[in-house]
Amino acid sequence: MGEVVAPDLEELRAFTTRLRCVEACGDAGLGIEWLDAVESLKSVGCAVQAVVTDDVATCMREDRKARGLPRAEWDRGIASQIALARRESPNRGGRHLGFARSVVHEMPHTLALLRSGRLNEWRATLLVRETACLSAADRAVVDHRLCSDPDVLDGVGDRGLVAKAKALAVEPDAAAVVARYRKAVSERRVTTRPAPDSMAYLSVLLPMEQAVCLQATLGRDADSLIATGDSGGRTRNQLMADLLFDRGTGASVTDGVPVAVNLVISDEALLAGENEAADVAGFGPVPAGIARQLVANALDGDTGVTLRNVYSCPLSGALTAMESQSRMFPKGLRKLIDLRDRTCRTPWCDAPIRHHDHILSRRNKGATTAQNGAGLCAACNYAKEGDGWTARPVRRHGRTHLFDLGTPTGHHYRSAAPRLPSAARRSEIEAILIAHLRAS
Repeated sequence: MGEVVAPDLEELRAFTTRLRCVEACGDAGLGIEWLDAVESLKSVGCAVQAVVTDDVATCMREDRKARGLPRAEWDRGIASQIALARRESPNRGGRHLGFARSVVHEMPHTLALLRSGRLNEWRATLLVRETACLSAADRAVVDHRLCSDPDVLDGVGDRGLVAKAKALAVEPDAAAVVARYRKAVSERRVTTRPAPDSMAYLSVLLPMEQAVCLQATLGRDADSLIATGDSGGRTRNQLMADLLFDRGTGASVTDGVPVAVNLVISDEALLAGENEAADVAGFGPVPAGIARQLVANALDGDTGVTLRNVYSCPLSGALTAMESQSRMFPKGLRKLIDLRDRTCRTPWCDAPIRHHDHILSRRNKGATTAQNGAGLCAACNYAKEGDGWTARPVRRHGRTHLFDLGTPTGHHYRSAAPRLPSAARRSEIEAILIAHLRAS
């Protein structure tokens, strides 16, 4: 697809190239001036992105409407295209799209402050978030009261800005605030994300009173253990964390992991002391020493450990291919795809795999194979099935699995599967050991 570039876009690209070479040259005062100028530039860029995002979404929606597509198809995949263009996850793409609609159509003064450089993207996002429960008319009133005069928010911190927005948001429609609270309660959930030093954050989104009660209970019981001398040398924070694990799993932290955990580690890292990082399914890389310790602890305790070989190509780290005549991916092939892809294969999306997708669809005679299979999250799979999207596997001998993803605007993005541990260092077919740690 040929690219027609407007002159102002060429100028922007040339300016971006010149900006890469900026330095303060040892002048602190000049450096501060640059920081201020670039911060204003970022705000202006955010405003431009919002306007362009809304324009792109409107164009796509109108085109689909004019072609007589069902209403359910008008918005499909637009957020995903925004995310790919911004090199972010589809979830973030949806947020950017919602932000753009809000500031362009309902919050003109917020948009004006962005364009002037007096308000940055994060603070504008806070305003959009805190007024989301309001009607367009009420939202416009809050926007006018907070942002029509730049001095109202000048020097106000993020918490102060949120407090002002909340105070104004509850005035026009108290029922909407209550409805928003009920919706928030329905979205309570538990999530995990990696933390430094092979740790992880467990986040629990609960109604405020439940969260405060949970923390107070853990703190009270930890204090009780310390007072009675049963702390085992653990600090209050350590005790609270251990109590949460014990009560959430029904097992002690010393009894091992009570559910199956896939630990992918090369044979040399496990058996010969190599330092190639291992991979824990659903978490990511962990140092080889910690992985070996996990296996050793499981063997020494009451946890059952099962090891099995998975073979990979010495150069690419690609797993051995499997094929089936079934329309649905069989269990073994789904497991292979999970181990190969680890997270959703859409570029910049690292959501958990929920769907095992035919890259080239079955209706286009796509085979049920590892080469034609990819792990996707539900949102990315649904977006890919929308009007104008294309996908095809790319064969390249001796390298990791790759497929090409095309969007309705003609842009293309490539997704390569991550390497397995040690794949680049071995001269022959290697064994990757998967340890299943399960409580007996």
